[in-house]
Amino acid sequence: MKALVMRRAAPLDEQPRPLDLVDWPEPVPGPGEVLIRVHACGVCHTELDEVEGRLTPPRLPVVLGHQVVGRVAQAGPGAASLAVGARVGVGWIHSACGRCAPCLRGLENLCPQFTATGRDVDGGYAEYMVVPERFASPIPDVFSDAEAAPLLCAGAIGYRSLRLAALPDGGVLGLTGFGASAHLVLKMVRHRSPSTRVHVFARSESERVFARELGAAWAGDTEDAPPEPLDAIIDTTPVWSAVVAALRALAPGGRLVINAIRKEDIDKGALMRLDYPVHLWMEKEVKSVANVTRADVAEFLALAARMGLKPETQPFALADANQALLELKQRRIRGAKVLVM
Repeated sequence: MKALVMRRAAPLDEQPRPLDLVDWPEPVPGPGEVLIRVHACGVCHTELDEVEGRLTPPRLPVVLGHQVVGRVAQAGPGAASLAVGARVGVGWIHSACGRCAPCLRGLENLCPQFTATGRDVDGGYAEYMVVPERFASPIPDVFSDAEAAPLLCAGAIGYRSLRLAALPDGGVLGLTGFGASAHLVLKMVRHRSPSTRVHVFARSESERVFARELGAAWAGDTEDAPPEPLDAIIDTTPVWSAVVAALRALAPGGRLVINAIRKEDIDKGALMRLDYPVHLWMEKEVKSVANVTRADVAEFLALAARMGLKPETQPFALADANQALLELKQRRIRGAKVLVM
């Protein structure tokens, strides 16, 4: 089969084509697993982090990609829940043990044995991949393959972030960073609670324009002061300075939810500017988001189908994944980039 393989981690400036398109052994499903013929796979900022060494996979070479949509091509021994031909999706969560205390509490995203698709195991930048069948999610018919792919990560993690934000009815929400996840959160909020005002912080003017087109009440630069205090803010950026700016913009009792897998070390000096009375006083809260659960994916897909929530997408051929990653690094973003097989 054809697959895009990452062999080493280095900045894109040093390796403008970090992924090699190669003939790769077709995986064989083991007990409880299914083989999926991949139809589409979203391109996520996490893959850029993997390629550039900020989130180096534990083994190399590896096939990246964790927003996978395809059809079951073969079932392994003991896998009987999904019929051959069923259309399914695979997100960041590839597996969890199901036996530990977090798993038993419905927090399999915190499982010590959590494995991530396209990091710990081969992902969807390929014609085929395998996954435990209980971690493959049925895809509602209302979505095309390309539309469904970003929902499996950007949408599901945005859904979890919004739940953790605990936004009160009629509250005011801030979104720091406006990529694939944040634009879906804005659409969710506008649909579920039209009276909720959403303020967007983004460094790119094109992203600010896009936010206003989608119904943002206000859009400004990351360091700008919003026109009113915010009850909750979801931060999807990789920088510390955005955390400090968001804390300053929170209303008393507000909550900052950090939906980021890492923060840039080079920017950690921003924390030295933390002023307790300005940024943390008045019972402000900070909460991180770690991974997603199967329930997040299933609940969000059902919600998105009811809403008719469809992401903005940019299609790329599998062979053009390097170009998609480069555009992501250059912040040439409008919605979500998707590899279409």
